[in-house]
Formats: sequence, structure tokens, C-alpha cells
Amino acid sequence: MSDDITQRIEQLIRSEDALDADLYAEVSEDLEPDQVALLLESLPREARLECWAQVPNEQRVDVLVEMRAEARASLLREFDSKSLDQLISDLDAETLIELAESLPGDVVDIALARMDERQRAHYERSAQYDEDAIGRYVDHDLLILPQNSRVRDAERLLRREVPEFTDHLWLVDRTGRFAGAVPVIRLFGQPDHLPLVELRDDEFESLPATRSLREATEAFEHAEVAALPVVDDSGLLLGRMTTRLAVELLHEHYDAQLMASAGLDEEEDLFAPVMRSSRRRATWLGINLLTAFLASWAIGLFEGTLQQVVALAVLMPVVASMGGIAGSQTLTLIIRGLALGQITTANVMPLLRKELSVGGLNGVLWALVIGIVAGYWFSSPMIGVVIALAIVVNIAVAALSGVLVPVLLQKLKIDPALSGSVILTTVTDVVGFVVFLGLGSLFLL
Repeated sequence: MSDDITQRIEQLIRSEDALDADLYAEVSEDLEPDQVALLLESLPREARLECWAQVPNEQRVDVLVEMRAEARASLLREFDSKSLDQLISDLDAETLIELAESLPGDVVDIALARMDERQRAHYERSAQYDEDAIGRYVDHDLLILPQNSRVRDAERLLRREVPEFTDHLWLVDRTGRFAGAVPVIRLFGQPDHLPLVELRDDEFESLPATRSLREATEAFEHAEVAALPVVDDSGLLLGRMTTRLAVELLHEHYDAQLMASAGLDEEEDLFAPVMRSSRRRATWLGINLLTAFLASWAIGLFEGTLQQVVALAVLMPVVASMGGIAGSQTLTLIIRGLALGQITTANVMPLLRKELSVGGLNGVLWALVIGIVAGYWFSSPMIGVVIALAIVVNIAVAALSGVLVPVLLQKLKIDPALSGSVILTTVTDVVGFVVFLGLGSLFLL
């Protein structure tokens, strides 16, 4: 489908005439709202606005919900009061939760005022949870019965329109607290008068509304059901987490990890204004500049050595590169382990020993190869010895840093994916240069 989207984007951008309804209808034919959202996000600002003008009114809310926050905001800023009023005319609680941060406060208030009492209550309960809590994003479309109901009541309920991802009926007590789940499949062939509690799945667990999105997704992954109930601190059933939501959260998590590795926000618009993008990226360019100056300072300590042994300057990138690659391999492995909850204080030391062993083995192997090549290249066996020792030390330090840096950053509540690579690169560069040039000063002068 990605190739298909690419072709449609090219068709829109390369159109010589202003975008009209016929062209949009041709390009967007058979696209789902999430695909239309991706299409819009891929267009420069002017083309995006022209394309948005052709999106049917009945599809606009769904498309906005699927868009990244910044791209969505770029469209909403162009809405006049009439367009905003039309947009919020019939929002449910879940949709308003998604759009609330992109809408002016007074518009959110108007949307709330237009909701019925039930939807307003849903919104107010969801809005009390922060953005990383599963309670904020629950699906309120679920089948609920009192815990004293019987099979006949369940059958009557199932004759109505059944929501997607319904493989259980939820039981509640008189106060609305979650009292258990009944698998729909167990209802078949049962007598009408049988109490539903006798068919209840006793091992079925609910999700606390305060649980983080990542933890909720992990719990869902192991539950092997189409939906899990979400409850507040008192056990009140707030809604459910569905398979669709779990998949969306999983995609967002990996997207966030990818963007964070470059110091970016996963909500950033591909065609964000130049000044805004520049300000965001300038911070990390500045941090990188400081680390580069640190590495340069370390090299400057051995200026005299470099003037006398030019071969060291030629070989310096080899030392830094080998340490950087080895460290990034370990760093990636550890960040993934932290994200999956595999790494704890109990297994950090065994993992550290394992990575040091791997680093030591690879360090010795490639040190021999590089040492032989360098010694032959510059007709100096001692240069080969110096770079071989530096490679061994730097790869070992890279393995050590690749384990400890992300673990310590997580302890400090800093995202390892965001800053781990910057710190690791600095460590491997500085250590590699100091060791290599220091050994060069000791053995070659």
C-alpha cells in the first residue's frame, strides 16, 4: 500500500492545475481515513489545504483523529468559526479527547455542551487521566449487563447491534463496578434461566485506568482477547481497550522511539514551518557541537604527537568508527530490552559481563586485522600495535557504555532513545582518541 500512496501523492503534487473535486475523488478512491490522513501529511502546506477542501464533510473528523497532532493543528488553524462549528456538531467523548489539545478551549466547551449527559460524563472521566494513562483513551462502546442477569438477557442484548471486538460481555454490580466477564462463546447451548455468573471467566483481569500505555499494551498482548475492561481506582468500569487501540499504541510507541533517536517528536509535521523545525533541531545540533568540541579538545592534547607522527591522524577515524559501531549495537539491544521490560537490576550485571565478553572477543579479532593492515600500510609494526591496543580498549569501553548509559538514563527518568546515542558517541570518541594518541605518544616518540 505504501507504493500506492506514493503514486497518489505524486499525482496530486504534479497536477498543473489547482486541485479540484474530480482529481481528489480519483486519488482518494477506496482510501480509509487513516490513509487519507497519511496522504495529507505527505503534502506541502498549500497542496494539503487544497486537498483538505475536497475531503467530504462526513469523513473529516475521522481523518483529523488519524493525523499527527502538528499536521492536524496546521489544518485547524485555517478553520473559520463556521467550519469549527460544523466540525464539533456531533462529536463523541473519545473523538473530543483526541482533538481537544488541537482545539481552542472555548470550542471544546461548546462541543461538551452539545453532548448528551452520558457522553459528557465519559469525557470528564477520561480527561482526568494524563496522556500516558490508558484510562484517557478507553472505548465506551461495549455490552454491559448487571451481574444478576441470565442467559436470556445476554441473548436479548446480542440481538442488537454488536460493537466490534466483542468476544465478552461485561458484568457490573449495582454501583457500576466491574464484576467479571462472560465469553460470548459460552452462551451457546445454555438454558435461558442460567445465571451469567456461572459462565464467568474467573481468570479474566481488568486494566487499572492509571496504567501507562506501554504497560497496558504489554498486558493486552498476553491476554489473548479482543478487548480488556479498564477500571478506575474504585473498580468502576470506565470502558475497554480494544485490539485496534493496542495496535495503534504499538505503532505510536515504535514511531516515538525512531523519532526520539534523532531528538525529534513523533508528532512533528513533515512539512512544519522552517523556523519551528529549525528551533527544535538546533538544540540537538548545539549539544552535538559541545560533544564535538570535547573530542577536539582531547585531540588537541596530543598536537605535538600528531605533528611528528602523521600516520596517527590518518588512522584516528578508524578507532572512533569501530568504537561507535560496537557501542551502537549494544545500545540498540539494551534500549529494546528496556522498552520491553526485559532488563531489571537483577540481570544488568550478567548482561554487562556478556556484552563485555562479546566486545572483548570482537575487539581482539578486529584489532589483529586492523593492526596488521596498519603496520603493513605505514611500514611500522609499532603503529600496528598501537592501533590494535586502542581498538581493543575502545570496543570494550563501547560495550560497557552501551549497557550502562541507557540504564542510568532510565533511572534518571530520561528517555534513553533520545540522548543515549549522543552520550555514547562522545564517550567512544573521547576514549578512543585519548587511548590511541596516548599510546602513540608513549611508544612512537
